[in-house]
Amino acid sequence: MWGRRIYNNVTSSPANTGSPDTPMTATFKGLSMPKELKTKITDASVADFFDSIPDKDRREDCRAVAKLMQKVTKAKPKMWGTSIVGFGTRVYQGASGTSTWMEIGFSPRKANLTLYIMTGIEAHPALFKKLGKYKNGKGCLYINYLSDIDIKILEQIITASVARIRRAG
Repeated sequence: MWGRRIYNNVTSSPANTGSPDTPMTATFKGLSMPKELKTKITDASVADFFDSIPDKDRREDCRAVAKLMQKVTKAKPKMWGTSIVGFGTRVYQGASGTSTWMEIGFSPRKANLTLYIMTGIEAHPALFKKLGKYKNGKGCLYINYLSDIDIKILEQIITASVARIRRAG
């Protein structure tokens, strides 16, 4: 069971002990990660960050997404930099070094709520067809408001993404 696996262009090592807050290791084939990421876990308060969001609807959506991600990951939310809320950690071994990153997270932007789906959008095509109104990038899901999507489908996407990340480890 333990050993290196290649999964979705990721080679992973058995560093995960099963705890959602224990870093997992992974090497991205063909992707160069910086030696040290600028965005790191901070001691900033997630609750204070949410309270600082001026748009009431966006603020409430953030609280709902955080509750959902915490339910799925069993990890407490942590601030990553000044505007990203992340859950769980992984250690990535790239060509230029090792970096720690979240298993899943999100950031409220002015135009939308950005969710970081670490396994990529293409890993869950059937679920995304049923999600509702959204835009996406390779690993980002852009939602205007939670009322635009099916929250139960979002929970399935988050669950599938986190499970896939943990299986790779």
